[in-house]
Amino acid sequence: MIRIASAFATAALGVAVFQFLSIPLPWLLGPIFACLFAALAGLPMAGIKWLNDGMRTILGVAVGATMTPEALALFPAMWPTLLMVPLMVGVIGVTGVPYFRRICGYDFPTAWYATMPGGLQDMIVFGEEAGASVRALSLIHATRVLVIVVALPFLLRGIWNADLSSPPGLPAADVPMSELTIMVFCAIAGWQGARRIGLFGASILGPLILTAAVTLGDGLHYRPPAEAIQAAQFFIGMSIGCKYAGITMQEIRRDLAAGLGFCVLLMILTVIFVEAIYGTGLAPGMDALLAFAPGGQAELTVLALVVGADVTFVVAHHVLRIFVVILGAPLAQRLFDRAP
Repeated sequence: MIRIASAFATAALGVAVFQFLSIPLPWLLGPIFACLFAALAGLPMAGIKWLNDGMRTILGVAVGATMTPEALALFPAMWPTLLMVPLMVGVIGVTGVPYFRRICGYDFPTAWYATMPGGLQDMIVFGEEAGASVRALSLIHATRVLVIVVALPFLLRGIWNADLSSPPGLPAADVPMSELTIMVFCAIAGWQGARRIGLFGASILGPLILTAAVTLGDGLHYRPPAEAIQAAQFFIGMSIGCKYAGITMQEIRRDLAAGLGFCVLLMILTVIFVEAIYGTGLAPGMDALLAFAPGGQAELTVLALVVGADVTFVVAHHVLRIFVVILGAPLAQRLFDRAP
């Protein structure tokens, strides 16, 4: 309980400081930095998994509520860029594994699952089964998500002058109670239903699918209120920072440094793909960046909601990326193991 209380207090302090300094996205970046610095200083912290997952359901509902018939009609136009997702995953694998193996000195299972841009929990599970270092994977993937989530808001503001201060939705008082009730039902029922059938990313995809079905059936006409989106940002930021709890100087010198170097490589690859997509007119630059940046699905969804990007476009590409990695990474790793 002390670790949980310290995490909440630290994250809340981060929000207050970022709001006082007028730094963009205080509900997301404030908890990230406050918990990160506290973890590096040795403060014991922990989150509540079911509460963190529960807050992610808000994002699933928010995305599902955008799935109107008009949005669904735009799906066929996404295929050219969707086909580029597995290509980018392949390029990341070809460049990332040699980086972790030859430059950073990791064994193959650790290098392979550190490279794959999938969900943190999934890569740790697969990596542990393959004999990888679980702690190294955790820190490398946490660093990947941290760097991308922190860098993107400043890129969005600097390049596209994106408004990061506008509320991500209507105030709760302006959303009808009947609509709020439907959202709560879709969040809980979608999450638990997806969890029981073993769907990856159940806390986001389950509510997303159920809410989309309700929206397409004309049963929902609003997105979650601004307060709910801010709460989701708070818990996502806190969970990112808390992943560094207990980090040692040796891990900072090796795993954190390796993760930072890999982030530079990922950013270069992302810019190349985004330039190709934008240059050929397949998608606006901001939407392409948010769709192809290899960060966490929840974190990129938050940014898309805040800056008013095409949320459907962004989420579709991240879902496909995670699907490709979860299905392909273990199979490819076994093929490499069998190779002479």
